[in-house]
Amino acid sequence: MVSPTSKETTPAVIPTQVLHTATPRETAAGIPELAPGEWMSLPVVPAMSSQAVELFQEGIALGNNPQAFSKVGDGEVATSWFLTMFDLDPSQYDLGPHGYLEPVIETYAGSFEHVGVAARAGFSTTLILDPFLASNDVCEVEESPLECELRRHQPSFAFISLGTNQVWTPDVFAAELRQMVEICIERGVVPILATKGDNLEGDHSINAIIADVAREYEIPLWNFWLALQPLPNQGLQADGEHLTWAVSDFDDPEAMTHAWPVRNLTALQVLHELMTELELD
Repeated sequence: MVSPTSKETTPAVIPTQVLHTATPRETAAGIPELAPGEWMSLPVVPAMSSQAVELFQEGIALGNNPQAFSKVGDGEVATSWFLTMFDLDPSQYDLGPHGYLEPVIETYAGSFEHVGVAARAGFSTTLILDPFLASNDVCEVEESPLECELRRHQPSFAFISLGTNQVWTPDVFAAELRQMVEICIERGVVPILATKGDNLEGDHSINAIIADVAREYEIPLWNFWLALQPLPNQGLQADGEHLTWAVSDFDDPEAMTHAWPVRNLTALQVLHELMTELELD
């Protein structure tokens, strides 16, 4: 990641017209599907469904740690710029007006800096499900990186952020993302699916898939894409793929015009919402 070259600070405007004309269809499970484009207006920070609460409770009964989460995904998850500073010296960040998030940092201490075997630059759903990509040192035979991470870290939640590396294979992405979600559910881990910031595929189809899967399984959707829309160039560098960088100083208006502080802030807010609804604070 390189530091942003643009000094532009005038925020863009969040699109106000989102498609809502289509009538939601019913899935086989009786859950309404999202209308085309409806995912764009879903909140950045999700609420916990009753099914997700039950899944969390089942995970605790299985031995999962209520104060642990895992990071699952590609380079935007594996990088040291994603959440790790909250396990470091407090001088590495500034919560500013968001002091209410301090209990989140205390509750999940140890998970912010943790990068397990299911997060790596270049990862895709295919690679995360491939046992050949698991570490021979810590993973069991025939265990995928995802299965290995969930067994070893025993999280209650898993941030899953993928899709940029699979913009040309949406059908494969959709099928394998569902497989990943089902693996998490089998282990009592609540998956938190994140929409991506870029639109390399040109029609937002990957984010639509992510939102559809979250709706289908009634699991939290962190609509990170929406949080980026007010930022200059929607928080993207000139390549239209990588996020603009700044330190996680939530009290600095200029820093908050870049994507990485917004990513870290909204991730903390997602954890705060889960803590609140599950009465973990």
